[in-house]
Amino acid sequence: MKLTTMQPNQVGLIRRITGDAHFARRITAIGLTEGTTFQTVRNDRRMPVLIYLRETLIAVNRADAERIEVDAV
Repeated sequence: MKLTTMQPNQVGLIRRITGDAHFARRITAIGLTEGTTFQTVRNDRRMPVLIYLRETLIAVNRADAERIEVDAV
């Protein structure tokens, strides 16, 4: 499933990051790496997806969130 399909307060695990090398470097630089557990804080349709991981609140824009595959835990 995509990061954009996660519900608020749902815990997930980042499985795969798809996209080009530039995207992968940018996303991993902010701490989103494969195998990382996170919690969805907010996921409104027209707003960025807010997730909490590694003691940090991160906003991921919807286009980027579509490229991140996750599993619900």
